[in-house]
Amino acid sequence: MSSSKSSPNPARVLVVDDDPTVAEVVARYLERDGHEVECVGDGAEALRRALADPPDLMVLDLMLPKLDGLQVCRKLRERWPVPVIMLTALGEEMDRVVGLETGADDYVTKPFSPRELALRVQSVLRRARGALVPTGTGVLRDGDLVVDVGAHEVRLGGKEITLTAREFDLLVYLLRNPRQAFSRTALLDQVWGWSFGDSSTVTVHVRRLREKIEDDPTDPRRIVTVWGVGYRYEPLS
Repeated sequence: MSSSKSSPNPARVLVVDDDPTVAEVVARYLERDGHEVECVGDGAEALRRALADPPDLMVLDLMLPKLDGLQVCRKLRERWPVPVIMLTALGEEMDRVVGLETGADDYVTKPFSPRELALRVQSVLRRARGALVPTGTGVLRDGDLVVDVGAHEVRLGGKEITLTAREFDLLVYLLRNPRQAFSRTALLDQVWGWSFGDSSTVTVHVRRLREKIEDDPTDPRRIVTVWGVGYRYEPLS
């Protein structure tokens, strides 16, 4: 297939789905946006190709032969920070949450609009390439938490901690807006750059971020819940 228009963010995309029709439709839409697309039909082959030559982004079905999408995402995350958009069947809410906790950047529920998926791909690529929240340089501090925006580095108590790109974006946004309560919808818009999406995405990322920066994630002192609203960053210093 050949692309019909160029994209401001052309990328190499690996589409993994054992349904040839779904894979072909997804590939056609992504190629129209100027992306180079490769399709594979099982998880083991997808992981082999991704580890040998990491793509810029992977569109990954949850239910796959040989190796399921969660296993592929988990094993891939151990080696490369490749952005992953997971495809899940309608009603598999727990699987979507587990997928996000495994490291997926986003998910789209089947049946889905190919155009919506293409927009999600552009959004994830923009964020992965640093086009969203953490612009500029500078150092943000809150007690023993130090975030070097330019270096994309986070230290807690002098020890470097590893955040995914989305976790980093979220932390920077909250640190730059202390004591301001944000709804999950507002955070989707400001951090993810989405005008649509499931707010559970925000919930999962907040949970993961708390596990990395809070002394007691079950009783957070920095990223606090504002009941009926969403979340607020409460400085300790």
